[in-house]
Amino acid sequence: MRKEDCYFLGKITRRHGLAGNVILKLDTDQPELYNKLESIFVEINGLLVPFFIEKSSWSKLDALNLALKNSSEAMIDQVLGKNVYLPLASLPKLSGKQFYYHEIIGFEIFDQNDNNCGVIRSVNDQTAQVYFITNLDGKEVVIPMIKNWILEVDREERIIKMELPEGLIDVFLVPSKKDE
Repeated sequence: MRKEDCYFLGKITRRHGLAGNVILKLDTDQPELYNKLESIFVEINGLLVPFFIEKSSWSKLDALNLALKNSSEAMIDQVLGKNVYLPLASLPKLSGKQFYYHEIIGFEIFDQNDNNCGVIRSVNDQTAQVYFITNLDGKEVVIPMIKNWILEVDREERIIKMELPEGLIDVFLVPSKKDE
């Protein structure tokens, strides 16, 4: 399995108990989708290594207690602190205005007046306000991802249409006048 064919699910943070269980801290808005995991891929030395799950239970709202099949002390030592991935094919298809961040990379954003606001290079979800980072005419433009601003997601044309406040894009494109 290649990393580019997968998405980041979370991180194995610590051991749990004496039976070789580990805690998987999930990085998701919907942890309930992962209560019946059968297997995971753990990144070890740059490779994704499959591990099968014997049983799982909730440790916290966003953390699973996993019993890995055929686990040993050495194997548990290897997975501690490592990132966990699942295949992109396992994600349910989204429709309408819902999307996964990874699927919209390369989409163009247009405002309500059909003005091009750039091609999405990345999505920053590491801050309180998630935002798109686009490239427009060689300049970086930051557009807040506010659900009410999203008017349409066209997967075939690879376009997101948004209702943006007047002047938002100009902040990044128009040179500022020096104070006199």
